[in-house]
Amino acid sequence: MKPLLVLSLLAAPLFAGALVLEIGNPSANPEALAKHAVLVARMTACKSPEKTTVTARAEGRVNGTQRSIPLKVIPLSTAGTYAVTREWPAEGTWTVRMIATNPDYKDYAASVVVPIENGAFQWAGVKHRNGTLAEIASK
Repeated sequence: MKPLLVLSLLAAPLFAGALVLEIGNPSANPEALAKHAVLVARMTACKSPEKTTVTARAEGRVNGTQRSIPLKVIPLSTAGTYAVTREWPAEGTWTVRMIATNPDYKDYAASVVVPIENGAFQWAGVKHRNGTLAEIASK
């Protein structure tokens, strides 16, 4: 038991103040539902969430044509929490890609990719990526 406690205490500083982007279903957030959100994004463990910028795009293929659509990201009343609205068509195959940046972290960014199948988010397929903006863009 003691080795696990010591390991936990040693690892805690590694995650303190990290830039982490979490996403979730808006059904648990009345404010997000009122804004017609399909996703809620939240910055966690961020030392200054109010400085964070979150962008989102729907990326997909419709009738063999690649499409990329910027999505509305609406800041909610809790700092570091955002609503994302649906602005992509029903036809086609889509993913939602979100990127969070914060000037306190320089060129470091947090990213989430959420696949959509038959109009529903595939939560089990969510991919989190962290790194520089160039590294995230190349993945």
